[in-house]
Amino acid sequence: MKKNFILILSFVLLVFGACNNDDNVVQENAVAFAATSLNLTAATTPIEIKFASPTASAGSLTLTVTQTAVANGTDFTTLPAITANTVVIPFAKNVSSVSFTFNKLIDAVEGQVKNVVFTIISATIDNTIITVSENKSIQVSFNETASLGSSLSPEVGGPLEPNQVYVDLSSGMMTKAVRSSWELGFYSGTEFRVALNSSINMAAKELSTTNIDEVQVEDNSMIISQGSGVATQIDDPTGDILKTAIAEVSATDANNKVYLIYLGNATAAADPVLGKEGSVGGAARGWKKIRVLKSGNDYKVQYADIAATTHEEVVVSKNTAYNFTFFSLLDKKTVSVEPQKVQWDINFTTFTNIIPGATATPYFYPDFVLSNLKGGAKAYQVLVSDAVTYDNFTLASVDNAKFTADQRNIGSNWRGTSATVGGTTVSQFVLKTDRFFVIKDPAGNIYKLKFTGGALVNLERGHPTFQYAILK
Repeated sequence: MKKNFILILSFVLLVFGACNNDDNVVQENAVAFAATSLNLTAATTPIEIKFASPTASAGSLTLTVTQTAVANGTDFTTLPAITANTVVIPFAKNVSSVSFTFNKLIDAVEGQVKNVVFTIISATIDNTIITVSENKSIQVSFNETASLGSSLSPEVGGPLEPNQVYVDLSSGMMTKAVRSSWELGFYSGTEFRVALNSSINMAAKELSTTNIDEVQVEDNSMIISQGSGVATQIDDPTGDILKTAIAEVSATDANNKVYLIYLGNATAAADPVLGKEGSVGGAARGWKKIRVLKSGNDYKVQYADIAATTHEEVVVSKNTAYNFTFFSLLDKKTVSVEPQKVQWDINFTTFTNIIPGATATPYFYPDFVLSNLKGGAKAYQVLVSDAVTYDNFTLASVDNAKFTADQRNIGSNWRGTSATVGGTTVSQFVLKTDRFFVIKDPAGNIYKLKFTGGALVNLERGHPTFQYAILK
């Protein structure tokens, strides 16, 4: 009996002791961000951190902060505030989550990468071991928005204008390409069309043969100069892809003729007299013959020198992210020229236009601006009056009917090429200050744009400048 009593007493004491030690038991929990990334869509955004089970007592989490192209206090703030690249987040007892507030002060514009990364590095809570789960970090990214406007200076390269410059107004980005680096552009849309490089005076003439290996000869009537050239041998200057000098590529090989190609003019070797342009003055680039066939959804291109009895062949693929895939007949390779079709709005370039008249004639223009018609951008001109100025023009002033399908709606309309000095007309760049332009980009943003210059103080041409602002 005494022995049994001792055993029972020992058991009771053991249980009693265990109960008294409950408060000292170390518990376990885990913590993680609810998501690993977040794109900001509002000015104020809560960022949630979750616990695996309700917290046993109050405590705090410590986060490190890594900033990319942003500054705390300028681009964003947090609540609680960041101190020395860390932020401490307090939490209460018996909660399953906690959050802190991210306040976005400035948006990112298109093309900018702006983000903040928060990483959980420690947790403070009594008698609890907290494990940081896999989602220990979250990247908070600033959404891209269209630029409100800027002042830009496209680098066309001075009076010889060796460069084409593609401008994306919504990001302020400019992409430069050597205009003589390519000859043919293979359209990426539904149609099978081949465009000529209109910035170097090219021309194409359909021949009667389908045999690319027949010897051909030069045809000087194709050369574009003052008052010479054939309008049907250049692409329609409005930018209509259905009106290229080279006919649509047929699925029937026998319908695809050989074309004689005049490769236009190189960039001149020396600068012109101040005040004049020299972009058209380069040496002739020679001749080629080509024949283009379909190859599935790609283009098969046969090409050769005009005196050759054999040819080379290359397959050029469509890339629907771009208007065209560009090819150099001289360098025998595809070339990067335009940005993606939704990433540019206007192009500063030289251009082969058509002078209307009894006999339409090709004419070469420097200081030309094209809109990205094939990518969805359009433009129109507004003349300044007592009632309408650049400054007072608003979104309500926009006339959508004037966004016509002509890539030349800016064209050369922003400048003149002669001035009267001492009663004598001289060749000189003249900025037209009585007008500005309205541009709708592929995303539907609408801007007003005003040219502010095109020549240096010493009258050297080929230095365009402009300012623009979004209309909201």
